Formats: sequence, structure tokens, C-alpha cells
Amino acid sequence: MQPLNFSAVLVLFLCCLFQLSSAWTMNNFLMTGPKAYLTYASSVRVGAQSAIQECKRQFALEKWNCPENTLSLSPHNGMRSATRETSFVHAISAAGVMYTLTKNCTAGDFDSCGCDDSKIGQPGGVGWIWGGCSDNVAFGEKISKQFVDALEDGHDSRAAVNLHNNKAGRLAIKATMRKACKCHGVSGSCTIQTCWMQMADFREVGNYLKLKYKHAKELEMDKKAARAGNSADNRDAVTHTFLIVATTELIYLESSPNYCVKNQTLGLHGTEGRECFKEDKNMSEWEKNSCRRLCNECGLKVVKKRTEVFTSCNCKFHWCCTVKCEKCKRVVAKYFYATECLRAAVSKPAGHSCPISEPWAIT
Repeated sequence: MQPLNFSAVLVLFLCCLFQLSSAWTMNNFLMTGPKAYLTYASSVRVGAQSAIQECKRQFALEKWNCPENTLSLSPHNGMRSATRETSFVHAISAAGVMYTLTKNCTAGDFDSCGCDDSKIGQPGGVGWIWGGCSDNVAFGEKISKQFVDALEDGHDSRAAVNLHNNKAGRLAIKATMRKACKCHGVSGSCTIQTCWMQMADFREVGNYLKLKYKHAKELEMDKKAARAGNSADNRDAVTHTFLIVATTELIYLESSPNYCVKNQTLGLHGTEGRECFKEDKNMSEWEKNSCRRLCNECGLKVVKKRTEVFTSCNCKFHWCCTVKCEKCKRVVAKYFYATECLRAAVSKPAGHSCPISEPWAIT
């Protein structure tokens, strides 16, 4: 029996990790493979899930809202696009996996690593020295690279772009790190400080990468060479183009499709039927204008629907030891993107023939 090829086992493991049942399902694992990598499987799963959540938060009010069925990282899913949106998916995924691995490492969850103590005791600046427990981003970066980058088994332009964006995501973790310090001295004075480096909240990493997404660069490549697949011409074209691109920037090859309309081939649901939000005092101006902005861009109308919502109220403590509440009903207004046809159905529902298939439609 021939020995298992390490790369083949790792890729197979990751394909199961990222693709079973849906593009982002993480609950099933291939329980074979290098033992060292199975040790990190749970952290990889949690990191990938964090990336999903952050992606959905960042794009909740955008035409493309990070739908799960379009987010597979595997090159074998039949939709190997390299758009501005997939650049963000790759970056946030690599960052999420690196973030969780680093956190678990620093917390001592793995036998093989702990805090980054490489600078402890060294002078850092005026009035402070390196100390404490710095997040071990070198470990997180290494293992994340081995897991996520293993999904790219080609050498064409798309693979190169995806690997570049993976790296940009990992660099985002480093770029958003901050210095934390603790004072030392008599009676609470701050005679000297010990400082360490710690990662920012993952939401800050998401904000950082969303800004990179907005300024992502479309690569201008020789189209003939780019179509050459894994040929020498293609690799030469990729190498030449990447020389002028900063490793911290997100890049893409193809223009984005029209996310306003439904496209079954690409797995896009369009914006019709999605809920939007307006007139909430806790919202930013960007959020308040989401209905108007997306409807104008997609040529839709906003439909207002009144919905009954039940919440707990008039709660009382009963000895001992329960809390009993009543159910209170209130009517709230919700807003949805709709076509002109559906708008007509709202104003004149009786006998109207406009087909309505979405569960949120007229009540």
C-alpha cells in the first residue's frame, strides 16, 4: 500500500470542511489526515464561521449581501469567479481562520504554542518595555496559510488572485493590531509600563477589509495569456502583473454580475423581496438611506408592510423563584424591495393578477 500524499489528504480534508451540504457548512469533517492538523480543525471551523458572520454584517445593506450559496472557497465548485466580492470572501475567510487560531494559541488551547514572548524584557520606548502576553500571530498566520491556501491547487491567474487576497486578509490582522500596556510603580504610579501587542476586535478587521474592498483594484492582464490556464504564458502574465500590486490590497479579475436581478445559474437571488430598514434613531445615515439607495440602483420600489410582533412584557417575580411575563402585541412597519407590479398589488390587492411567490408578500 502506497503512503498517503500529505497535500492530497489536506486538500480533501479542507474540501469537506468548506463544502459539505452548503458552501459554508462546517459541521462535518473528514476524520482522517495528519493528526497535527486535526488538532486545529475546530479552530478553523469557528474562524470560518466568524468570517461568514462578519461578511454578512458588512454587506447586509448592499446589493450583494454575502449569500451562503455563492461563498465556496473551493476551486472545484464550478463557479470559479474572481470578482471584487470574491476578493473580500477570500480575505475575510483567511483572516477569520488566522484570528481564531491565534486567539486559541495565545490562550494555551494548543500544546504546541502560547504567547509570543520573543520581545519580553526588551526596551520598547521611553518609559516602557515589552512584557505581558502578545498574541502569537506568527503561529496563526502559518497554520491559516497551510489550511486556506491549500484549497488553491492551480497555477492560473484566478488561483494567484485568490492566494493574493488570502494573504491580504492575513495581513489585515497584523495591520489592525494595537499595543496594550500596564502601569507599574509605587502606590499606583506609572513609573514604567510593560506593553504587549494584541489583535483588535474581529469587527475592526472586517471594517478594515471592507475599506480595502471598496478600493479593490481590477488587474489589467493580457487576456490571451490569462486564458492559457496553467501554461507558462499564464504564469508569466500573472508574475508580471503582481509586481505592481501591494500585498495589502484586494484585487480581482472580472467585473461583478448584476446583483439586482435573480440569476439561477450564478446562484444569485436578486434584491427583490429583501427587507430594508429606515427611520431608526440608532441607525447611521448610511443605514437609513439603504432603502432609497438600493431601490434607486435596482429600479425597485419600497413596499411598507405592517406586521404583528409579540414580545414579553409586564414581567413579575414570583416567590420562589420564577419570573412570569405576559405576551404583548404591537404592530411594526417593515419595508421591502418590490417591483412596480407588486407595488400595484399592495395598493389594489382585490383581483390583482400580479404573481406573488415570496412568503413576505401582501397580508
